[in-house]
Order: sequence, then structure tokens, then C-alpha cells
Amino acid sequence: MKRTALITGATSGIGRATAHELAKHNIKLIICGRRQERLNTVKEALEKRTEVHILNFDVRDKNAVVSAIESLPDDFKKIDILINNAGNAHGLDPIQEGSLDDWDAMIDINVKGLLYVSKAVIPQMTERESGHIINIGSSAGKEVYPKGNVYCASKHAVVAVTEGMRMDLNPYGIKVAAINPGLVETEFSQVRFKGETLADNVYKGYKALQPEDIADVIYFAISRPKHVNIADVLMFCTAQASSTIVKKEI
Repeated sequence: MKRTALITGATSGIGRATAHELAKHNIKLIICGRRQERLNTVKEALEKRTEVHILNFDVRDKNAVVSAIESLPDDFKKIDILINNAGNAHGLDPIQEGSLDDWDAMIDINVKGLLYVSKAVIPQMTERESGHIINIGSSAGKEVYPKGNVYCASKHAVVAVTEGMRMDLNPYGIKVAAINPGLVETEFSQVRFKGETLADNVYKGYKALQPEDIADVIYFAISRPKHVNIADVLMFCTAQASSTIVKKEI
């Protein structure tokens, strides 16, 4: 029987790459995002390989999250794999200059949004006593760096929530994992720096991780035998040694 995966933040970057990777392996997909046109485009590409259903909502809106997941048609209601990928970073400011709006956005999406979606999906997993949850964290959840303050805090929270989930869901045989990438070349930096000029410089002089690299590891994790749980992964590109050390060619 085909498994079904729900992926948040599926319209770009890691989420979209993961949807494409899972489609190759005949996994049914529920792709979620805020941008309807992009969802339609991704769905059109994926339907050549597998069945796809779209959910258009913002993870920050708990009522929209619940309504969207309750609206799933019968053949998509059983969610075997949840990939909490939606996340963002806003600004790179010292704490004393940080924007409250930026802080709210990071906490609301990275932490509360992940919790809202998980809360809507987990009960069916506990009822069946099966399921696999993968939370996309960050190397920033392992190591704080200058001007990273609230973003790092939000990703440390993802790691803590993941570990708590793994403990609480252990009696139900549900696998829970965190995949924590370092520098990945996506739209992420355009959002963080609020434009392309500064963002372009982030990836110059070295080969950053690509979204497909993360998607490969996600599929590896969900394709392990029943008794194996890849609980926690930290991924860097070869040029990156830590959050602050990156070997760049001049």
C-alpha cells in the first residue's frame, strides 16, 4: 500500500525538492504552502509520477491549519509521513536592533507553525500506532552565532520539540527525527536579507548544500527498516566547518 506524506513549505527550496524526491519513490503527496500559483505549478510537475493533493494555508494560522487538514479527501486522510519544513529567517541584527515583527515571524512560523501542523496530524498516528515525523531544523539549532539570536532560539526550540516528541510518541512506535542543515542555496537568504543583492553574496566562493541534498537524506531516513530511526542529522557542505567558519575561494 502506498504511503502518504504531508510536506509544509513545499513551494520552493527543500520542501519542493523533497516532494520531487518522494514522488520518484511512488509516495502520495500532500503539498502545503501559502502561494497557490506555485502549489499548482509543483502539483502539475509531480502528477506525472504520483497522486498529489494541494493544501493552501499559512502555518501561522492555527484555525486554517486545522480546517485544511480536516478537509483532506478520504484517499489522502491517512498521513504516514509528516515533514515539517516550513520555516524562515528574518534579518540578521544584533539583539538590541532586532525588529519585533521579524521576531514574531520567526517564532510564529518556525515554532508555533510546526506545533500547529503536528497537533493536527499526530492524533491519527497515535491511533494507528504508526507514523514518521521529520522536522527540518538547522545548524543554528545546534550552535548560536553572532546576530543570530532569535532565529537560533527558534531552531533550538525545533530541536527541543523534536526530542520531546520522540519521547512522548515512543509508546506508539512513531519515528521522530530532526534534519539540521547548514548553508543551503535556496530563497532563504533572499527572505532573510529582504532582497537579492546581499543574499547573492551568501553563496559566493564555495559550493553550498543544494535542496536536493537535503531531500536525499530525508528519503534515506524514511526508507529505513521499521526498527531503524535516523533520529538527528547535522549536515554541512564540505566548505562549512561551523556556523562561522566557511572556506571561500577568493
